[in-house]
Amino acid sequence: MLCGRVPMMDLKRGYDVERDGSRIQHDLWPLDEIDPKNVKFPCCLVWTPLPVVSWLAPFIGHVGICREAGAILDFSGSYFVNVEDFAFGAVARYVQLNREKCCFPPNLAGHTCKRGYQHTEYGTALTWDDALQSSVRYFEHKSYNLFTCNSYSFVANCLNRLCYDGSMNWNMITVAAMLMLKGQWVNTMSIVRSFLPFTVVLCLGLVLVGWPFVVGLFSFSLLILMWFLLGTYCVKTLLES
Repeated sequence: MLCGRVPMMDLKRGYDVERDGSRIQHDLWPLDEIDPKNVKFPCCLVWTPLPVVSWLAPFIGHVGICREAGAILDFSGSYFVNVEDFAFGAVARYVQLNREKCCFPPNLAGHTCKRGYQHTEYGTALTWDDALQSSVRYFEHKSYNLFTCNSYSFVANCLNRLCYDGSMNWNMITVAAMLMLKGQWVNTMSIVRSFLPFTVVLCLGLVLVGWPFVVGLFSFSLLILMWFLLGTYCVKTLLES
């Protein structure tokens, strides 16, 4: 949260809450600037490469979602969600989300999305941080598994609670696609850190083994991709989201 007072003219109009017959105006407070040096990414999705796994498949990494004040939340182990301690290294890539694309309904009649009943049943919140906290409580009872319940599952759960962009179909694939298509690199070193290990492994494999290594490596990546596609769109109870 921002310290000090902010002029009312700087506030963005958010949503209304009705309580005891009176109408209370809630506003979306202005966010601080993104500050990679101090690890502050307000309302962002963030990504970093995973040791070993990203060396073999660079499109796979570890993700988190950030509070309005910029603190990172990431599901990094069974029954545990990190706060302000991104589990596998510094943020390499991020995409900032627009809170005005979220649905913060005070009641069933207050939905701005078209999925009122489904959204209420899934779990709604009055603010961005409330939605994230609900997902934290939910994943504090979940076992971590790289292939079925991981950091992408946690982020997808948060976006579904927010009904971000009017959708409640967020999953591992759509979260990964958003980061790949819309994500910004923090700096040049982030790009190097993300792809250099893969390039080294690929070159070593070519020198020591030859083209069969390359075929095996890309087959490995394809199998992983097919697993997540199958679990997301064909066997929908297989993966957590």
